Amino acid sequence: MLTVGVDIGGTSIRAAVVDRDGQVLDAARAPTPNSERALDDAVVRAVRELAGRHRVEAVGLAVAGFLTVDRRTVQFAPHLAWVDAPVAQRLSERLGLPVILEHDANAALWAEYRFGAAAGGSRNVVLIAIGTGIGAALLLDGRLYRGSFGVAPELGHITVKPGGRACACGKQGCWERYCSGSALAESALEMLAADPAESAILAREVAVDPGALTGRRVAAAAHDGDRLAQAVMARFARSLGRGLAAVADMYDPDLVVIAGGVSSSAPLYLDQAREQYALTVTGAGHRPLARIRRAQLGESAGLIGAAELARKGE
Repeated sequence: MLTVGVDIGGTSIRAAVVDRDGQVLDAARAPTPNSERALDDAVVRAVRELAGRHRVEAVGLAVAGFLTVDRRTVQFAPHLAWVDAPVAQRLSERLGLPVILEHDANAALWAEYRFGAAAGGSRNVVLIAIGTGIGAALLLDGRLYRGSFGVAPELGHITVKPGGRACACGKQGCWERYCSGSALAESALEMLAADPAESAILAREVAVDPGALTGRRVAAAAHDGDRLAQAVMARFARSLGRGLAAVADMYDPDLVVIAGGVSSSAPLYLDQAREQYALTVTGAGHRPLARIRRAQLGESAGLIGAAELARKGE
């Protein structure tokens, strides 16, 4: 049985035919339109293109947004045109196939659980997807946990520094404001303002174009030996470790999977984060610690997970 997984991001729609072993057999990509009807049309075209070359039985959509409890309707997605949109029904009627929706972090965790970093016996797993912000997903006793209203867990918005940096969610001091790609850039700018002499690379780049600084550039400068960038990565590692300690206090997982764009720079911070987590978690030194691993399936995890959930009919 082949299914199609579709990862719907703010800039692109990526669709793929996935087999029961989690292998991507064929793929299609299109830009993400900015109107509701055009977005429906683009997803339908991508699925039909793949269905024209393969016999597919169901479709799963990985969506970065809030879904209703039955996962049939997109309530709100900050980078998509769907608002209170019965997407599953509309697309199913047009495609003549069952369609399920899933939050993109949940889909990625399901893929890692079935085929990637969490495969092989883990039952209680937290996925932390670190990109522009923080996305998260939770597996309890082998089942995705979505909460009473379908939006759990919003771990990026737990407060780690009361009165700290303002967050787009309206609060201050959220975890993602200190532990994300955008946080890396903001920390670097703060530290450059305080002591530009510490940087041989970033200071020069910021002098040319301050707006061009990104988390990726900070990580690259740290890799190349820039002392200030390395200090930024160390601060990031401490924030990650402390946040993971709070997550462990809440859920006591046996495994944490670090995903998202910033995970590609894990060698620069993950060991330090593990140390900080081990020092900070409640009962430090007297309890088992969760393993902390990088995700294995990369940017395909969301669509692989959505395809697998569609295969299960969940």
